[in-house]
Parts: sequence; structure tokens; C-alpha cells
Amino acid sequence: MLHTPHPPTPRLRARSRRRLRAVALLASAVSVCLVAASAPPTPLGVGDRLFPQLGNPGYDVAAYDLSFTYSGSNNEPLKAVTTIEARTTADLDRINLDFAHGKVDSVEVDGEPAGFATAGEDLVVTPEDALDEGDWTRITVRHSSDPVYSDDRQGGWVRTADGLAMANQADVAHLVFPCNDHPSDKARFTFHITAPDGLTAVANGLPTRVDRTGTSTTWTYRSPHPMATELAQVSIGRSTVLHRAGPHGLPVRDVVPTEHRAALEPWLEKTPGQITWMEQKVGRYPFETYGLLMADATTGFELETQTLTLFERELFTEPAYPKWYVESIMVHELAHSWFGNSVSPATWADLWLNEGHATWYEALYAEETADKTVAARMKAAYGASDRWRTAGGPPAAPKPPKNGSKTGIFRANVYDGAALVLYALRQEIGRPAFERVERAWVARNQDGTATTADFVRLASETSGRDLGGFFQAWLYGAKTPPMPGHPDWKQNPVEKAAGKQPAKASRNTHGE
Repeated sequence: MLHTPHPPTPRLRARSRRRLRAVALLASAVSVCLVAASAPPTPLGVGDRLFPQLGNPGYDVAAYDLSFTYSGSNNEPLKAVTTIEARTTADLDRINLDFAHGKVDSVEVDGEPAGFATAGEDLVVTPEDALDEGDWTRITVRHSSDPVYSDDRQGGWVRTADGLAMANQADVAHLVFPCNDHPSDKARFTFHITAPDGLTAVANGLPTRVDRTGTSTTWTYRSPHPMATELAQVSIGRSTVLHRAGPHGLPVRDVVPTEHRAALEPWLEKTPGQITWMEQKVGRYPFETYGLLMADATTGFELETQTLTLFERELFTEPAYPKWYVESIMVHELAHSWFGNSVSPATWADLWLNEGHATWYEALYAEETADKTVAARMKAAYGASDRWRTAGGPPAAPKPPKNGSKTGIFRANVYDGAALVLYALRQEIGRPAFERVERAWVARNQDGTATTADFVRLASETSGRDLGGFFQAWLYGAKTPPMPGHPDWKQNPVEKAAGKQPAKASRNTHGE
């Protein structure tokens, strides 16, 4: 859903109305207010089955304005200011924000000082005046953002050889900035990053201004498209920004460590053609720009941060990785622009729609450009599928992550296991109907969120038949159903399983 800007006049009327009402009801309400004010702050959540404490009820964020000031050392906290524009969806005496791992200096609500306290990993804000349902409000938090984490609670900042990058998926954006940290509440983002001279800062979206003051520079970036908090990206380092044209004049910009520019350029030249390939499959690229951020860090994963995908630099410079493999991973992350970024999961159990589709187009690209057939990959996945379901749950009902595990829900069942569901769907309804489903999915849900049930309804509508039973078995069954068109496919014994590791898990055991 697209949000409208903060409307100050209605907000002032709402505040005046509350104060008049408060005077009229003061005598009868004093005892209730005292009880409410004395109640201890408690953490809240939107009830996500996999991350029950993420997100907060009672408001819908329209926009974030994030300011970070970097000292030049990635071992020191950044000074930060987070401003949130939101509309309330209920009467609120308090506002819960997800935030941990930073020191809060002050909070204002609509320009007035507000009380605040911590409860679990929530920052609980108490405004001077309670908020009515339907109010627009502006919350400003001045805080630090610490890029150093304990081993048992890794956060969103990634320390690189020359600075910082960001990797907030799935549940750690609130270790970087106060937010409503759930993909169901997407919002517009503006970034202001101040860094010492000699460093370059880049963020999601396109640059709108650059201000140089003394020995530092402030870059401002903005995106007109709503974004989930998990997809935010900020890069600070000794970087070069490379520009090229994509299809339809799309600005493509890549951020690379300056010293590795020459080695990385041949890979980056492939991006416009890969965007064209994806557009032929599912429709026009949904954002204002695209590019790769080559981080000089070892993470073990790549991440589809919106319009500026995070990659490990060594993926492209390590000779052990075959060319076709690297290119297919590039397409995997690019495909997330449609599946996961533009169309975001309404709950984390809908993750299979992100990763299954990205894996599907990764495999399809390898088939069309490197003769690595989809059928062969899916047969291998089928042979391992029952074990994946046992270990991680069915594709649309993944098991919850272990406490403190940054990547615990990113298992094989939501990568190749979910791509296997898409292959089965194509086998069941035929290629033409399947391709119509794919195009309709991204067109109908652009810039929004969607559920597994939404996908089932669309596939049934497009194919002209009820696919509820088909999807129930494939998405929620403890055992993998027979593959349409391939009755000979069987589950493999453990010693013979040959399923490919998920794209994001290709260089470790858990991936992201």
C-alpha cells in the first residue's frame, strides 16, 4: 500500500480535540490515567509465528528518515537520528518500537519531549498526549547505532575491510535503528549518511544531494517505493560507484572496493542483460535503480537489499566458483527484486514465496545459459525433499529459528524445496498457465505484501481449477507428494542424496 505524506493540519485538529475532551473528562479519568501511567512497559509483537516479538500493533509506518554519522572507525557506535512518520490504527497511550543494541538519548513525539523505556527488545515511548486512532504522528529518536555485536547476537551492521554495510534479514534491523521491524509494514526510506573525506556512502534508492562541510560529506538517498526494514542498505567505505544503463534507460549503479574495481568490472557488465532476461520472464523491473554492492567481508551469504544487493566480493574473485554458478546467484538475488522486495511476505512463514521463486529463476537461468537442466536439479531436490521437510518443516510451515540464530529459517526447505513446489505447479497446470501466474503475481502485488493464500487463489483463478488440495499437500505436507509427470521420481536414501545447497547457503550450512 502506498502511503500519503504527513498531513499537519488534521494532526493539530486531533490534538486540540483530545485536549478539550481531556478537560471535560478530567475528574473521572484521573484514576484510570494514573493506573495506565504506572503500568510497566511491556514488549509487543504482531504475532508472527516465527518471530512473535517482531513488529508492533497500533500504527502503520509511512516513512523513515534515517541519519547516521560515521566516525571513520567501524568499531565505534554511529550517532543516529531516526524519524518515523506513522498513522495510528488504534488509540494509543504508548507506542512500541522495535529497538535494541543502541543508547537512546531522547525521544520526541510531534516535536514534544516524550518519555521512553526499554522492555525486552522494544523501545516503549509515552507521548505527552495520547494518540487517537487515525492520527498522523512523527516520532524522532536520537540514539547510537553500534556495529559491534556479541557472538550470540549478531546484528544488522556488517563490518567490512574498509567500513560498513548492512544485512538486516530477517530480524535484526531493530539492532540498527528504531522501527516496526516486520515485512508487513513497508514504508518509504530517506537516508542521510555523514562520513569523513576519503570515504563514500551509498544507500537504497537514488542520491538526491551531497553536502560537503569541513572534512566530512553527507550523502542523501531516497526511494519512492515502500520497503521492508529487513531490506535497508547503507554502505560506507573506500568505494567507487560505477554507472551504466540498463533496459529502458534504467540507472544501474554498482558499489565496489576501489582497489578491486578492475577485477569486478567484467561481472558487473552482465547485470543489464540479466535484468532484460528477468523482464522477459515476469515483467518490467519494479524499482528506480539496481546495482550490486561488493562488500569486502566474509559473510557466507548474499542478500537482496532493495535496489542495492549485497554480495561478498570474494564470490567474484575466488576462482573455485564456476562462472555459470556465480551468474546464477546474481540472477537469484536479482529475482528478489520482484519476489520478496516488490512483493513482500505478509508473514515470515510466507518466505517460501521469496526464496522459492528466486531459486526457480536461478535454476532457469542456469538451464538457458549453461545447459544445467531444471529437471535434473528438481529431481535431485525431490530425492532430498522429505529430509528437508523433517529438518526444517514443510515449505510454507517452516520450523521456528533457534534463539539467537540470525539465519535459522533459511533452510533448504524454502530454497530448492520451495522451487520444487513451483516445478510441480508448472507440471500440474502447464507452462503457459504457470507463466501467466508468475506475471500476474508481481503485477497485482507490486509495492505490497502478499500471503501464501493469495498465491493459491491466483493460481486457481488463472488455471481455471481449484488447486487448494494440490497446494495443501505440497506446501504443508510432512511428506513430499508424487511429482506430476514424473511417477518414477523417488526419495533418495541419505547416502545417495544429491540436492544442491540453496543459493544463499552455498558457502555455509545455514545461509540467509
